[in-house]
Amino acid sequence: MGYFIATFAFMLIVIAIMAVGVIFGRHAIKGSCGGTGNCICKEKCDKRKKLDAEQQAISDL
Repeated sequence: MGYFIATFAFMLIVIAIMAVGVIFGRHAIKGSCGGTGNCICKEKCDKRKKLDAEQQAISDL
């Protein structure tokens, strides 16, 4: 039972820390292309090409 309480308390602390980050408007995690919608790569990767094609197909509907 002690392990459960310790684990539960630890998870509550982690969630509280993440909530504080959201409350204070911390910037989103950015990947190698600068994050979502900010691709600055000279040549788009396969994932980005696929995402662009899917978005184009949706907008054509």
